[in-house]
Amino acid sequence: MTEPLLYAAASKFDQAEVYRVELESHPVSFESNKLKEIMRHDTSGVALRVIDDGRIGFTSTTDAGRENELVDRAASLAPFGSEASFEFPAPSEYPTVDIVDPAIPQVSQQSMISTGQMLIEQLLDEWPALLCDVRIGWATGRGRIMNSAGIDVEYDQTSYYCSLGAQLIRGTDMLNVWAGYGSSHLFGRDELERLLQTVRRSLRWSKETAVATANTGDLPVIFTPRGVGATLLHPLLSGFNGKNVANGSSPLGERWGEKIVDDRISIFDDPLIPGASGSRPFDDEGVASRKYGLIENGIAGGPLLDLQTAGQLGKTSTGAAGRGLASTPSPSSSVIDITSGETHFEDMIAGAKKGLVIEELLGAGQGNELGGDFRANVSLGYKIENGEIVGRVKDTMISGNVYNVLSQVEHVGDSSDWVFGSMRSPAIQCLGVEVAAKDD
Repeated sequence: MTEPLLYAAASKFDQAEVYRVELESHPVSFESNKLKEIMRHDTSGVALRVIDDGRIGFTSTTDAGRENELVDRAASLAPFGSEASFEFPAPSEYPTVDIVDPAIPQVSQQSMISTGQMLIEQLLDEWPALLCDVRIGWATGRGRIMNSAGIDVEYDQTSYYCSLGAQLIRGTDMLNVWAGYGSSHLFGRDELERLLQTVRRSLRWSKETAVATANTGDLPVIFTPRGVGATLLHPLLSGFNGKNVANGSSPLGERWGEKIVDDRISIFDDPLIPGASGSRPFDDEGVASRKYGLIENGIAGGPLLDLQTAGQLGKTSTGAAGRGLASTPSPSSSVIDITSGETHFEDMIAGAKKGLVIEELLGAGQGNELGGDFRANVSLGYKIENGEIVGRVKDTMISGNVYNVLSQVEHVGDSSDWVFGSMRSPAIQCLGVEVAAKDD
């Protein structure tokens, strides 16, 4: 063992694991049309996880001078730790994933400043009263995992990102719109133009305000890709989280292999997509990454599992472990990829006599999310009348159950958009969403 910390821990405990991370980031931000700050962040640290007498001990530090304290600290914590339902894995074959672009660290601060200024100027040309915020930057990172079973693997990753927000104040009405994209690869004018077009579309659709039509679930609701992420994704993924399955709180506990939603819905966790922000060759426990079907043609595949939850359920890890330096691993998604369908987004709108388009929610997560429920105010949504967008809705709340809503799919968009580089989704039109609206 070439790692002194692992050697010391393996000599003292039954099993041991060392997790090291290094991160360098260079963000540039604009606020209210003006350059606000140019920064550099450097983060590094190490986490030690051990199994001693069947119990898990965990500790971490970002102070390199205190690493020699971790073994004793883990020893004092292990007797009070959770019961281990796993053993650290042995080495295996790992896929090659394209997540490094050597051009990214060469991006200058001046280039990012110029990009931010260009985005703001493009919007102000059409809406001079806008207050625009931009955050753009790049980062490089390295993760390394070593354990007493023989694993010693690491990977590098680069990232480049840009988010664009715009605020328009009209009397007592305040409109906020945004768009963002991130990738492991450097992107340029085409992707930036898509961000601009997304914000422009939201501003144009929001020129007028409209009162949503209240209903109990028979009104077509179109979720844009961002709307899918804001509304449907979190309550859906909670049912696939291995922790919830292991403790019996997931509604899918006995439904694996059954049809749970419309057969046009297929959702994968795929950390092998080149350039995606969440892609990786192995998870945060050293388990090899693979494309994993959560839902295929409406049928539930299986839960997202790390080593601990897999052991509790008598299964094997799906390579879904995520973690931070200060926390033990837990099941999480990497890159969510939702399969597209056959309907143009514009045709969904044109085909609706009355309906609602959802982009963003305020206070999402209300209700019994573990059971698949969602209930929140609409922060950005639009009313459809006679096949056209007639304005932004205000004082509107939507609610429903994700399994019920995705069982009443009317259309799935024929193209998919990235939502900040870690989720790719088409627009989805459904019934089953209750809409409550306050009349003027």
